[in-house]
Amino acid sequence: MEKKIEFKFKSPNESPGYLLGQMTLLWQRKQKKVLDPLNLTQTQFVLLAALGWLSRENENVTQIDIANQGNADRMMVSKVLRTLEEKEFISRQEHPTDTRAKVIKLTPAGSEVLQKALTTIENADIDFFSGLGNHLSSFNENMVNLIEQNKEE
Repeated sequence: MEKKIEFKFKSPNESPGYLLGQMTLLWQRKQKKVLDPLNLTQTQFVLLAALGWLSRENENVTQIDIANQGNADRMMVSKVLRTLEEKEFISRQEHPTDTRAKVIKLTPAGSEVLQKALTTIENADIDFFSGLGNHLSSFNENMVNLIEQNKEE
């Protein structure tokens, strides 16, 4: 006789991990839909946005800065930045003080595509999360708390 599988949750809709996974898939699908016309993947957009954000405060943004900002794997960041450079959305230049590092900068084409992407992504997010109504800020606060609580040291 087969052993009966036991679940902690009575149904998938009681499992926060399952629900988060389903919501993430739907959200990523929406992101892809608005980024495809701009010739960007979601990962490329995230790294361009990190570069744009960091460039507001620092003119010598490095690959490591971008990886740290996005909580991303450094090797993956390196590969994606190479692709963004091939698309002529970023440039790499010698760092003025650190010979091992390159300064990453948005090109004019990169700035233009990033601005378009920010507008479409922000509108897509507003639409996607509109069902939360006036609970959006507490939803965001809970997500920030979970992120902080579960960050690897």
